[in-house]
Amino acid sequence: MTSEFAKNEKEIIQKYQREGYTSNYRVENNSLLDLDSKKNYIPEDVHIVAEHRFEGMSNPSDMSILYILKTMDGSKGTILANYSPASNLETAEFFKKIPKKNYL
Repeated sequence: MTSEFAKNEKEIIQKYQREGYTSNYRVENNSLLDLDSKKNYIPEDVHIVAEHRFEGMSNPSDMSILYILKTMDGSKGTILANYSPASNLETAEFFKKIPKKNYL
């Protein structure tokens, strides 16, 4: 049984998957790519439902953010973004461009 206060990314992802957030995304070429449908979304098409921040157990600078997303066409899913010195800057830049009004 999963605790309501899950402590790791996998538990949180599984919780949202049970609620219908089943798509997986990646940022590629300045757009959000749905890995199953191969559909691309621009920042204005994306709504952030929730975000969860995590720190590495052995290295506090190893941080990640799990974004829970809805898109303008009804796709719902998650993306895990690494926020450490070795992080993907393209992902961070994409999320900075999402309009504040798209944060639910």
